[in-house]
Amino acid sequence: MKNGFVLVVLSIVLTAAPASLFAGGASDSSSTSEAGAKEILFWHAFGDEKRSTWIAERAEEFNALQDTFTVVPERKGSYRETLQAAVLAHRQGDAPHIVQIFEVGSRLALDSGIFKPIGDIGSFDTSDYITPVLNYYTMNGKVHSIPFNSSSPILYTNKDLMAQAGLDPEDPPETYGEILSAVRRAKDAGLESAGLGFNVHSWFIEQWIAQQGAMLVNNGNGRDARADATNIDSPEMRTIFEFIKTLNDEGLYKYTGKLEDWDGSDAIFTEGKVMFHITSTADLGNISDAAAGKFTLGTGRLPIADGARRSGVVIGGGSVWVLSGHPDAELEAARDFILYMTNTENMVDFHKLTGYYPVRYSSIDTLEKEGWFEAFPERTIAFTQLTETIANTATAGALIGSFLDTRTILEEAVQKVLNGADIEDALAEAQTLADTKLAEYKANL
Repeated sequence: MKNGFVLVVLSIVLTAAPASLFAGGASDSSSTSEAGAKEILFWHAFGDEKRSTWIAERAEEFNALQDTFTVVPERKGSYRETLQAAVLAHRQGDAPHIVQIFEVGSRLALDSGIFKPIGDIGSFDTSDYITPVLNYYTMNGKVHSIPFNSSSPILYTNKDLMAQAGLDPEDPPETYGEILSAVRRAKDAGLESAGLGFNVHSWFIEQWIAQQGAMLVNNGNGRDARADATNIDSPEMRTIFEFIKTLNDEGLYKYTGKLEDWDGSDAIFTEGKVMFHITSTADLGNISDAAAGKFTLGTGRLPIADGARRSGVVIGGGSVWVLSGHPDAELEAARDFILYMTNTENMVDFHKLTGYYPVRYSSIDTLEKEGWFEAFPERTIAFTQLTETIANTATAGALIGSFLDTRTILEEAVQKVLNGADIEDALAEAQTLADTKLAEYKANL
């Protein structure tokens, strides 16, 4: 692999990381704790206290189970910054052992050549990990990373507003047509909060493409062979853009005006300014808290294109990867910690804390036996979507080295249409830009 690949990764992942991110360099991977235990460094991307504390507590528990290794978690910045930091540290011979990487960084991680497939580190049973989730991180017949914080988009509903509009709060819309019918009815009823909100993010588009049985890129979504062309300028993509444009033209789509503004979009919904909202299952905990005392929260399956066959979801979130170049004993310890952190009980606990899927079937069984879904019925729909996912090339998700560029290009295309651009022109331009980025990436491998 060419030496220039690292530089390409850096330019694609992040144009300018904060200088403080690498101040003093990475921690010495061969260091030991005061008690003499070898340190296993775990770099993650969770900046909030709730999730970062949870990881720290799992590390403390694991460390207490044995005295040979000490797992040391550290937040390295955003997903993009964390992946960049890992590439740089490996290049400098000072890499961590474990890195949390978002799902669309998988092709970058694979092409970097710095990670060891976790399926090659000894033998362990992966049968308890939910198939559609593990499917995303299985490439070339190998499990490359273990899913950790997995999520998918669902529909959030304001049941009070639905009732005011004369809609059945227990029957959320499931298609584009049903969404349009519902918000138009709410508008006709005089509700100022009639409408649908979601932040302008390519993740939703990726889901809607897969739900139509289409691929985001060629060559089996980049899984049969390296993708060299996108399918942006396609009938399926036009269906998505037409839905968004129709909502917007009728004053029934609301967002903050910013790209990828998760928090801002959530706030529009929790402040009662829209009847429907689409965002990640990972936000269930925070949205439930924010809606408490304001309105009755409901959830539903992600609405899809009319006539499409519902086939589940493309998994989102992140997984944990093990970096090569460390002694076998340290790699095995890193694997053992990952398996501990994602065991049945811990995944139950993490789900309750955050709303992320527990990535094990046994965790779902535990939640069902506890009556969790009866107590919190709004969480049931996320698991229904996941466990009913049909494993195929579309729902496995795309593997693209230039995924981050592709996402930005798609998001900017949406915003252009929202600002009045022609859909055909926007998609044709987006296809050209995305294909160019794919070619640039491939040329630098």
